[in-house]
Amino acid sequence: MKPGIHPEYRPVVFRDRAADFAFLTRSTAMSDRTVEWEDGNTYPVIDVEISSASHPFYTGTQRVLDTAGRVERFERRYGRGRSGR
Repeated sequence: MKPGIHPEYRPVVFRDRAADFAFLTRSTAMSDRTVEWEDGNTYPVIDVEISSASHPFYTGTQRVLDTAGRVERFERRYGRGRSGR
């Protein structure tokens, strides 16, 4: 890597405010705010709107759309295979 052109890669805390969940990882993301972590050290903190702790796909609360029912309802309403238009 060329020296002096890459952003600093350092420990950062990402915090999901909706789920009251935080994790420490390494990132180049910048933040002026800090938080004291479980190990007693202070790290920059970045608040995120959604994470694996609050996303419906990961929490199992995802809704499955009934696409087959929608297609059948459309065909009943507007007919199937009307040609000549």
